[in-house]
Amino acid sequence: MKTIEHLFLSAAGDLLPHWRQAFPAAACARLGSKRSLSNQPMTIWLRLRPGTTVAQQIAAVRQEFGDVAFVVLSDTPNDEEALAAFSTAARAYCNTHAGAEVLQKVAAVVVQGGIWIGEPLMQRLLAAPQYLPVATVAQEKDWTDALTEREQEVARTIVAGASNKEIARQLGITERTVKAHVGAILDKLQVRDRLQLALLIRDRQYA
Repeated sequence: MKTIEHLFLSAAGDLLPHWRQAFPAAACARLGSKRSLSNQPMTIWLRLRPGTTVAQQIAAVRQEFGDVAFVVLSDTPNDEEALAAFSTAARAYCNTHAGAEVLQKVAAVVVQGGIWIGEPLMQRLLAAPQYLPVATVAQEKDWTDALTEREQEVARTIVAGASNKEIARQLGITERTVKAHVGAILDKLQVRDRLQLALLIRDRQYA
């Protein structure tokens, strides 16, 4: 039985030309179509669709395919989507329309067990002179040990991609209180921004 190395999932269930160029033997399908596949794919490429959250879409992938490695593709990449993707253990997050060479590089990193963050997000991670590598922080016993219960709630909501306003609404607190919690969380965990926080929590949850 031939192994499916790359499976692209999208609303239309088709392969874009540059996807096929990058991986000539790739398969494509719609979410919910696992039964039509002859075997388990090695890597899933999920193209996000509007109208539902990143977490919901990734949960659907996991329900169908288990813990297979997956890459999140976005038509309009942004930090909030990246946070949500990495917090649910996506191996990579990149532009849907990235060229074939970029997709091949992403695949090479993912196959080796690495995480593809992408140059823009990586530049943010490395921008500050006082940057502390996420791997170093992640060696701590448990990130939750440093935070209060409320701060843990806020942190988990942050890495799901929620804005301060959304966090305030979900937790029934003011935006000013959210900002105070965010500042305390970043300081206690020694991370510079929400992206570093998402990567830290992801590493501890899925190590």
